[in-house]
Amino acid sequence: MREPTRMVLTDEGPALVSGPVEIETPDGGVVRSDRPVTALCLCRRSRRWPICDTSHRTKVREGDRPC
Repeated sequence: MREPTRMVLTDEGPALVSGPVEIETPDGGVVRSDRPVTALCLCRRSRRWPICDTSHRTKVREGDRPC
């Protein structure tokens, strides 16, 4: 039996998904990552969305908490 995919939600950043993984975007596109763990952007600030590029660390809007 295959192990389930593991996804970890973090308090201050992306969701971490055990890979490899395929992500379907709202427009129907598919992004594939073959990494052992892929960080998925939840704040949409990443230039590589849906893959996190750590933009959430430096781009905090007034009134927002880091994602």
